[in-house]
Amino acid sequence: MMMFSKGLEGVVAAHTAISHVDGNKGKLLYRGYDAGELARTKSFEEVAYLLLNGELPSNQQLETFTFELVKKRKLLSALDNVITSLPKELEIMDVLRTCISCLNPQTNWPPTKEEAIHLIALFPTIIAAWIRYENGEKPIKPDQTLGHVENYLYMINGEIPTNAHSSALTAYLILTMEHGMNASTFAARVVSSTESDLPSAICGALGAMKGPLHGGAPTGVLQLLDDVTSHAEGPEKLLRQKLERGEKLMGFGHRVYKTTDPRASALRDVLSSSGGEDHTLSKAVEVEKTATLLLAEYKPGRALHVNVEYYAATVMDALSFKSEWFTPTFCVSRVVGWCAHVLEQAEDNRIFRPDQEYIGVRER
Repeated sequence: MMMFSKGLEGVVAAHTAISHVDGNKGKLLYRGYDAGELARTKSFEEVAYLLLNGELPSNQQLETFTFELVKKRKLLSALDNVITSLPKELEIMDVLRTCISCLNPQTNWPPTKEEAIHLIALFPTIIAAWIRYENGEKPIKPDQTLGHVENYLYMINGEIPTNAHSSALTAYLILTMEHGMNASTFAARVVSSTESDLPSAICGALGAMKGPLHGGAPTGVLQLLDDVTSHAEGPEKLLRQKLERGEKLMGFGHRVYKTTDPRASALRDVLSSSGGEDHTLSKAVEVEKTATLLLAEYKPGRALHVNVEYYAATVMDALSFKSEWFTPTFCVSRVVGWCAHVLEQAEDNRIFRPDQEYIGVRER
């Protein structure tokens, strides 16, 4: 008898040593390390190295890895030509997917860490170049003296970011670098399982991430906070009205986590400890407390708690990012997880080939 599980929910499709997501206990581990603690104490480069290699780097390993990322940031002239030839009305995710599909794979199979590093290095450069081009500005060349996250912000704005901005974005990118067998990661592993090349697998992941059910940006959270701010009677009255109308509270609830998303807690801690007054963050903390109590009242047993995109909204607001930049920025980090999974798939590969249950008309 074949088992049917819509959306493959509850089906184990692979063995992995990359990350562990415990939705009931609210834990997320990268290679055994607590992701929240990594976000509080490590750099983007250190955590990327960990996911790709299985261990945190020594000082020498980190120096070499960082050098390789810096060396491969530069936008190839062919990709620059692709970007300037694309219609400006394209979404950034389409541009990113198109550029990655234009890369000549160094090898078809098996994928290599060198290829992975090249893709990780290129993502910020492609996104920033398109943002500048779309705004009628010249792309800014990567700064070899800046770290991965700082350089991304520099290539967008043309200014060296403040420590508060770079640390906030670093924490967010670390916390979204990997998250188990989600739709885009599964898509990458499926493509890779056919022994296709790494850029093709990443294009599959980008296609899945573009879908609003997976790559939904925290735009709705900012709208919620704006609504609360403009409501004369305070957050509780407004939130009650929304719940009584059957509306969702954006930034609350997660398919996996049955308690507070640990990434949300870690990001809130990092933002709170960065110093300075942040009106959006203060409002977000206030609304979280009120909304959590009301959700327990209106939707008992549903375990609807704040998720990582809730506090991601405050990061994007602080950086003055446009809403269409949110999902591509998410991909700046998630490409690390995708590459780690493709490399792992190659270690013990078997092509994905699930069955189907035919429910159509029988023989006529």
